[in-house]
Amino acid sequence: MKRFLGMCSALLLVATPVQAKSCYSISEAEAEQGIRIHSELMVIGLNCQHMTPPGEKNYYAQYREFTTEHEALFQKYESRLLNYFVRTGVAKPEKALNDLRTNLANKISENAAKMRPDVFCSRYTERIGKAGRMDNAQIVKWATTFYETHPVSHPVCDQ
Repeated sequence: MKRFLGMCSALLLVATPVQAKSCYSISEAEAEQGIRIHSELMVIGLNCQHMTPPGEKNYYAQYREFTTEHEALFQKYESRLLNYFVRTGVAKPEKALNDLRTNLANKISENAAKMRPDVFCSRYTERIGKAGRMDNAQIVKWATTFYETHPVSHPVCDQ
C-alpha cells in the first residue's frame, strides 16, 4: 500500500508541472484575443463586402488595409502563440495556430449563418471602421480586455 501511495504521489508531482505549463501567460492570452479580433474582422469583411454603402471603401478592402497597417502586431501575436504551442509540446505548432484561427473564425461565421446577411452586417460592420481608426496601443488594449462570453481557449496561469 505504501508503495502504491508513493507512486501516486510521484505521479501527482510529475503531472502538476505539465498542467501548469499548459496554461496561458497574460501575454499569450492577449495574443489569442488579438488573433480572435483579426479573424473576426476577416469574416465580417468577407461576409459583408457586398453590402458596403455606395461611396465607401469595400469592407474587405478596409480589413486588408487594417491587416497591412498592423501586420507587425499580428505577427508578434502569432509568434507568441507558436512559442506557446512549442513550449507545451504540441507536435505541429503551425497547424495548431491555423486550427485556432479556423476555430475563432468559425465562431463568428456561425453567427453569420444564423442571421440574415443584412442583419449580421448591420450588427458587425461598424467594428471594421472602429478597428481601422485604432493604433497598435488601442488594439493591444482591446486584446487585453477579457470577456466571460469570449473566453480564451486555455486557462490563464495564476500570476
